[in-house]
Amino acid sequence: MSKSILAVDDSGSLRQMVVFSLMAAGYKVTEAIDGQDGLEKAKKQVFDLVLTDQNMPRMDGLSFIRTLRTMTSYEKVPILMLTTESSDEMKSKGRAAGANGWLVKPFDPQRLTEVVKKVIG
Repeated sequence: MSKSILAVDDSGSLRQMVVFSLMAAGYKVTEAIDGQDGLEKAKKQVFDLVLTDQNMPRMDGLSFIRTLRTMTSYEKVPILMLTTESSDEMKSKGRAAGANGWLVKPFDPQRLTEVVKKVIG
C-alpha cells in the first residue's frame, strides 16, 4: 500500500505540481485548499505525511500545524512546511508549532520527492 500525503495550499497550480511530482513517485496525495479544509480531511483520514503552506485564507499553516499536533493521531506524523517564507524567525515559529522540516517555494520537484522519501520512505 502506498503512503498517503495531505498537500495543503491555497494555490491550485502549486498543488497540481506537488500532486504530479509525488504521485509519479508512487504516493497517494490528497489536496486541501487551506488549513481549515486540511483539518477537515485530517479528521477523516490519518496521513503518513502532511505538506502545508503558511499563508492561506481561513487558517494559516502555523495554526493548522498547532491544531493537528493536538490530535492524538497526528502527534508523530511528519509535517513539512512548503512556503515562500524563508526567514529564520518563521522557521523557528514553524518548529515551535510542530513542523519537522521546511522547503522554500518555488521548489524543485525532484528535491521535494527526495525529502519526502527521506522522511516517510
